[in-house]
Amino acid sequence: MMASYGMTIKMNGTLEEVKPRVVEALKTQGFGVLTEIDVQKTLQQKIGVDFIPYLILGACNPRFAHRALSVDEEIGLLLPCNVVLKQERDGVQVSIQDPEVMFSVVDDETKKTMLGFPQEVKRALQSVLEALK
Repeated sequence: MMASYGMTIKMNGTLEEVKPRVVEALKTQGFGVLTEIDVQKTLQQKIGVDFIPYLILGACNPRFAHRALSVDEEIGLLLPCNVVLKQERDGVQVSIQDPEVMFSVVDDETKKTMLGFPQEVKRALQSVLEALK
């Protein structure tokens, strides 16, 4: 079950098969992957814990990032947009953080200045998930 701070879909296949499709779908909406964290590998190497195949991709749309940072440089603390790929028995769960939820923590002045912005970013990310269905 997905928490209320993200949007999610389920895809058939393995994490290795799904990842390139996710990266390509992000590109179609102007997002690139800046970071990739292999949680399974990191937990095994650092603390000897076995964990499911789980990737966190840090996706960024430079146009959106520049707009947000131009209004409030502290928004960098909320960037990049995390995309999680989690291997399950029957496929891969792909989850993307909800920009409206992330944006809810910014100050009121920034919210006023950027009225409609988180919804615009959310529509782009929803298009990514739609393309993956």
